[in-house]
Amino acid sequence: MAYDEELANRIRTEVQDVDNVTEMRMFGGLAFLVAGNMAVAASGQGGLMLRGDPAQSDEIASQPHAGRMVMRGKEMDGWFRVDSAGVESDADLARWVDLGVRYASSLPPK
Repeated sequence: MAYDEELANRIRTEVQDVDNVTEMRMFGGLAFLVAGNMAVAASGQGGLMLRGDPAQSDEIASQPHAGRMVMRGKEMDGWFRVDSAGVESDADLARWVDLGVRYASSLPPK
């Protein structure tokens, strides 16, 4: 499945004023990186993929439409999926994008 181009454009709008943002195809979707660190992506599986503080994984994953990413059969702290229903409104998308951008911005540049 190809990533949702409309969602990618909405993300692009959300990050337009963030410094050092680049785009890269990865994980079957289109990722937005801050200083080389992935912040958020329009997922090739639909919805959003994002990074957040691993110490807040339980809190983030317990929010509606959100959950930990599963890679190789293991739930990953700090990596999250948000279903399409969780990013339908611009306000919800902005909240998730902000979370990913804040975390990526806290990491050393790559």
